[in-house]
Amino acid sequence: MNEPNVDNDILFTRRGGAAHILLNRPKALNALTNEMCHALLPQLQAWQADPAVKTLVIAGAGEKAFCSGGDVVSLYKDRQADGDLARIFWHKEYQMNAQIKHFGKPYVALLDGYVMGGGVGVSIHGSHRVATDRTTFAMPETFIGLFPDVGGTFFLPRLPGAVGVYLGLSGRRLKAADCVALGLAQHFVPHGRLPELEAALEKAVSHDDVTRAIAGFEEPVPEAPITAQRADIDQHFGQDSVEAIIESLAADGGAWATELLGQLRKYSPLAMKVTFKQVRAGRDLAFDDCMRLEWRIASRMARGGAMGHDFYEGVRALLVDKDNAPRWEPATLAEVTDSMVDAYFAPLPGAELDLSVVTKLPA
Repeated sequence: MNEPNVDNDILFTRRGGAAHILLNRPKALNALTNEMCHALLPQLQAWQADPAVKTLVIAGAGEKAFCSGGDVVSLYKDRQADGDLARIFWHKEYQMNAQIKHFGKPYVALLDGYVMGGGVGVSIHGSHRVATDRTTFAMPETFIGLFPDVGGTFFLPRLPGAVGVYLGLSGRRLKAADCVALGLAQHFVPHGRLPELEAALEKAVSHDDVTRAIAGFEEPVPEAPITAQRADIDQHFGQDSVEAIIESLAADGGAWATELLGQLRKYSPLAMKVTFKQVRAGRDLAFDDCMRLEWRIASRMARGGAMGHDFYEGVRALLVDKDNAPRWEPATLAEVTDSMVDAYFAPLPGAELDLSVVTKLPA
């Protein structure tokens, strides 16, 4: 049966015991909009409370992407008109991410195509994540002067060794084998078998049923390239500061380290230092507290001015004007002080992230 659709950009249907979410903006690589987040949160809650819904399946439309992230260009354009869309969008998106984490029922994300930024947020916190031969996973926020949000504070520091810091700072892209090796996905199913898998999931009534259904379509993945890089990643990205990471990579001299160093030197120095502190802080925080911390950072970046300059400038230079010449402020790591970074993490009296709207199934 069909559920009412708020907008054709996100479609909600139900077949058998499985509820289905289709992110339906294929020309925009299924990037999330404010309206999509506002529609998704109450629908998740309705399905959570509906005993007829046993399993949820989320997928992306088209041939290229599961979800490429949030529609940050729209946030930039709104800010140019003195709007507040970024703050509104991130607040609802983070509530929605938390609802996924606390959904309770089987939540199956079919990671077919690009899975980046906001796309990670609508998949990583669910119970089952299925990679395919078309999966490309990344958290590329530092590229545009942002930070790896949508729960990156929680899942990045829980990856092996220093991999979380590495992925958060570099935004490196991973294919299916790396995703499975790191636990970002638990299963690999070829793209061509996804329709059969979705049909099988309509009969699943428990987490074990879902796991068995996926196992019927799974295939082994080759050895993950990141496995051979782990020692270098841990050596360089296990350092105690961004400056020390840069120095370690520079001293290495190898092709991998040199290429990576060149990329990091293009990114926002402020965003890299905020990201480093964020990922380290998340090691000791529960999920909801991680989301509250992200809201503190994001709400300050959303408002523009000095604290939001690099995000809006990064979007302008890399996605709007495409001159690929962002003018970061400050321009160097040395100019980014601890007090500048700490200001993003300070409490927001009376304005913290409201997670009281998130519903949880009884234990």
